[in-house]
Amino acid sequence: MPDAPPEIRLFVAAFEERSFTAAARRENATQSGVSQHIRKLEDRFGVRLFARTAGAISPTPAGEVFYRHCLDILRAHEAAILSLRGFGRSLEGEIVVGLMPSMTRCVLAPSLARFMALHPNVSVRIEEAYSFVLTERVRAGDLAFAVVPSGQTGPGVRSRFFCRTPEVLVAGAARGMEHGKPVKLATLGPIRLVLPGVQNARRVSLDAYLNANSVEVAQVLELDAMLGALDLVGQTDWLTIVPGVMMADSAPGGRWSVGQLADPPLSVDLMLIEPAKRPLDAASAAFLAVLEEETARMDAVWG
Repeated sequence: MPDAPPEIRLFVAAFEERSFTAAARRENATQSGVSQHIRKLEDRFGVRLFARTAGAISPTPAGEVFYRHCLDILRAHEAAILSLRGFGRSLEGEIVVGLMPSMTRCVLAPSLARFMALHPNVSVRIEEAYSFVLTERVRAGDLAFAVVPSGQTGPGVRSRFFCRTPEVLVAGAARGMEHGKPVKLATLGPIRLVLPGVQNARRVSLDAYLNANSVEVAQVLELDAMLGALDLVGQTDWLTIVPGVMMADSAPGGRWSVGQLADPPLSVDLMLIEPAKRPLDAASAAFLAVLEEETARMDAVWG
């Protein structure tokens, strides 16, 4: 089956990247080639698709409408190819999925074990990163899908609800916090807290929670490395707050004591994101189904 029309692909890339140069880099084309294809589209229909300013482009209302129809065309094209490939073949090939550290610590291993037993001919590659990087990788079409905290994703990305997990406080076992008991942060006195950096999607809600509930924070350490944060907490009196699904396998008597934030509770919604122009192939959809089931099973420990 032939590729989708190049003018459609190049227009979508230019729309999502807001740059002919970036669109050319993404589609392995030249900047002049992208510009010429867009100009031909505009000349053919007698309508401007982009407003051009020095060093930047922005879609016109006609460009916004055309973009939505182009996504329908690209998804239908990919769906037709996938339907043909599915006849008479078991699942095989390689899928590339993006996950945050909070998803890889507990959920990934049982998900991979189940999936590989069911589909031994599929190779799964996991890219671990934080939400901003994963979103950009999905937008570029480099990932089949990713799981990120809820938030703005922008053009080129489709999203839907994946799961809701409570935010939990993690302390080193030596601190003496009772494992599994709900925690009211305002009663702990001045605390030293490891938090994600300001660009992390969860940071805004965490800061709002701390301020709204008069939590006395003596010191904040910004650390965008969850495993490093947990290691620091396990060795010192520092505390950290992480999504509950990350600590679902923690048990009493271990290295950490974990408790849900309470009075009031706080949770984080995780979203599934995928390229807007391409539906999930059968292997990616099968892995996603296993990942969702294992996430729900692990997260059930928090009730």
